[in-house]
Amino acid sequence: MDEVQLATLYVTTQGAYLHREGQAIIVQIENKTVARLPMHLIESIACFGRVMVSPQLLEACAAAQIPVNFLSEHGRLLARLDAPGGGVRLRQAQYRRLDDPDWRLIFARAIVAGKVQNSRGNLLRSARDLPEGRPAGTDLGTAAALLSGNIEQLPRGTTLDTVRGIEGDAARIYFAHFAHMTPDAPEPLIFKKRSRRPPLDPINALLSLFYSILTHDCTAAVTAAGLDPGVGYFHEQRAGRPSLAQDLVEEFRAFLVDRFVITLINRRQVGPEDFITRPGGPVELKDAARKRLIGEYQQRKQELRMHPYLQQEAPLGRFPSLQARILARHIRGDLDHYVPVVFK
Repeated sequence: MDEVQLATLYVTTQGAYLHREGQAIIVQIENKTVARLPMHLIESIACFGRVMVSPQLLEACAAAQIPVNFLSEHGRLLARLDAPGGGVRLRQAQYRRLDDPDWRLIFARAIVAGKVQNSRGNLLRSARDLPEGRPAGTDLGTAAALLSGNIEQLPRGTTLDTVRGIEGDAARIYFAHFAHMTPDAPEPLIFKKRSRRPPLDPINALLSLFYSILTHDCTAAVTAAGLDPGVGYFHEQRAGRPSLAQDLVEEFRAFLVDRFVITLINRRQVGPEDFITRPGGPVELKDAARKRLIGEYQQRKQELRMHPYLQQEAPLGRFPSLQARILARHIRGDLDHYVPVVFK
């Protein structure tokens, strides 16, 4: 059974077929109905791999402003059906911001500051969790101090490329110490270096999959807020790239995905037996493990947290939508500054 949590439908079963009956989404597997979901409760749909969607359901999703994303079986975005919507004036303002270098620079500093602060928080939390006296704890503390230096450099970044350089240096430091946050991992699950396309070890396979899911969630969030997900400010525009969604992803990577992966390893909820190496070296989760871990991730998204800026409690899975709406207000000029989420 595929998971529905927080108004997002993830369909991972190969050969599944989605269609519409009245105002319900029907999920069928091998010609058997396994789920009947009221359409008004669904915010977005993500189809992984060989999943079929009827034209009638696609039409209904477009009319209801429910975006549908089609991803490879292992999380790479292939195509997206965006729901039409969003006020013309908001999107005009969004496009005008592209020609305002000062605005883009201040926004870039803000999202990088949020990302680095959340990465630093991961390092410090892992250091606290280690038994006293373990050298890894000292190393994590040193890395956290270096990230503090990166944050202090941001106000002096006078170009987007400078800010990107600071972000890249912080990411290099962070991932160089990632293995210290999973100190008792079995050898095959010890992180060595970041590899993306394709992931070449189990940890990179986990990170890539859940970063893809996070990007889907942020794409749905900015679309629902009335923004064009393809027009971002920190990430350059590229055909097929949801650049604005990727801008939003940055502040959530460390807390929503990295901390989730670290917890999976430390609690031994995933092991070497859950992965398969394809010819040429790419490493992927096995089907059963992928479905199980996506379910675990959905459970994490249900955790309630206080939003530090809005001062309201919400499930973690709603935070991208809240931030997208804050970003829309900032783009319109209703808010002077964009405030990223920094988790404590």
